[in-house]
Amino acid sequence: MELRQLNTFRTVASTLNFSRAAEALNYVPSNVTMQIKALEEELGVRLFDRLGKQLVLTTAGKRFLSHVHTILEELDEARSAVHENDNLLSGTLTISANEVLCAYRLPTVFQQFRSRYPGIRLIFRSVPNQVLKQTLFEGTADVVFMLDEAILSTGLTVEPLLEETFRFFVAPDHPLAERSILQLEDFHGEVFLVNEKGCTYRTMFDRSFEKKGIDDITYLEFQNAEAIKQCAIARIGIAFLPEITVEAEVERGELIALPWEIPDLHVYTHMVWHKDKWLSPIILSFIETAREVMAVEEGNSKVTS
Repeated sequence: MELRQLNTFRTVASTLNFSRAAEALNYVPSNVTMQIKALEEELGVRLFDRLGKQLVLTTAGKRFLSHVHTILEELDEARSAVHENDNLLSGTLTISANEVLCAYRLPTVFQQFRSRYPGIRLIFRSVPNQVLKQTLFEGTADVVFMLDEAILSTGLTVEPLLEETFRFFVAPDHPLAERSILQLEDFHGEVFLVNEKGCTYRTMFDRSFEKKGIDDITYLEFQNAEAIKQCAIARIGIAFLPEITVEAEVERGELIALPWEIPDLHVYTHMVWHKDKWLSPIILSFIETAREVMAVEEGNSKVTS
């Protein structure tokens, strides 16, 4: 059993895709497949089930993964101890977030971190907001980023980085676009373009209208912000989205924000990690980089608001 096989197994377990794992590791896909097959033969068990096009960890694979995380983390700790007096950090860091933060908040963090620490292999996995905490308890992510209200957890360390503003957006020729003031009854008969149930901010949206006593809202549900934006531009309905996702469309005049404040909606970009996880120099360096980048983003948003 070789360390490179363990690292390959951890990467495949994180991405659940041989091609993406190969890309992250700079291998050809056949090399990854060969390493996993050799590992399974040596252990005498299947580590993954191939369910059609879907790759899933077997029960044995999940048990093995927890030990592999421990082994590789201790190896990273040993490497860091050797280089504790220099800046040549090396190892692997796994980050997870939902698609909104992946597209609109994290690219600058990743770019800054990679420029500072080119020797660190950075693995990112887009995960639905509602299962991000689970990745920390399972050990499949070192740090996650979440869009949520205040998070209370005894098992996690939660650091709110900046507040996100949610608004209603419509195409410029939408009937409500000309209004300078809106009343609740103006929304009757309108179609709202929202995320699927289970998404944190969809729950917040439902709650805000339930408080007003409105329960006859027509929805179109989507899995990502891009689909919601394009449907709003096409005048299909009213988009409910964070401002960060529509900055380009608003600047181009393709969407405008409606003059409607959503009460009691306080959503933050949170950085989260397991409270019992050993924070290696690699993880600490990433956390500090994220703090710096998000502080700049917060300052820019205050200037433009």
